[in-house]
Amino acid sequence: MKNIKLYLSILSLALASLACSIFVGGPDYPAQTIPYSPNEVQNMRTQIEQAFLVGAESGIVTLQITESQLTSYLTEKLLVQTDPPFTEPQVLLRNGQMQIYGKVTQGIFNANILITMNVGIDEVTGQPKVEIASADFGPLPAPQGINTAMNAVIAEAFTGTLGPAAVGFRLESISIADGIMTLTGRIK
Repeated sequence: MKNIKLYLSILSLALASLACSIFVGGPDYPAQTIPYSPNEVQNMRTQIEQAFLVGAESGIVTLQITESQLTSYLTEKLLVQTDPPFTEPQVLLRNGQMQIYGKVTQGIFNANILITMNVGIDEVTGQPKVEIASADFGPLPAPQGINTAMNAVIAEAFTGTLGPAAVGFRLESISIADGIMTLTGRIK
């Protein structure tokens, strides 16, 4: 009788552990996280509209986008996807690079990820060009097509956010430092 109780206890423990997810590591999240805020997304859109209104007169458009705005924007984009490549994004803009932290799940395994990107300008199109400098998925393999997926997200963010205001706009420089990405361009 004792053996049956022991076997049932071990079996129930094993089944319970299968129902849970297992954290397998990955890069440490930033010490201070950036909360999602729909207001930050709206502020970014308003800021973009105002920059283009000023640029219509001067011919030069300058935008400054913050980590909070990008984190909130990316969160919104991932929330509407049925199978997002990762969740809980945190965007940091430091030392000339964009760093995106997130959480990825494969089966019962969860891991933190860090994708470090160089953001430049495609000289032909005048659009942002994103190149992944490094990707750390902890012990999990990097999802196939992550470079293509991230380029698509960034391109859609640029064209979707700037939208009609960007017609006739050519990006000339992008700088990233101290939590701010500054984009400068001209209206043709």
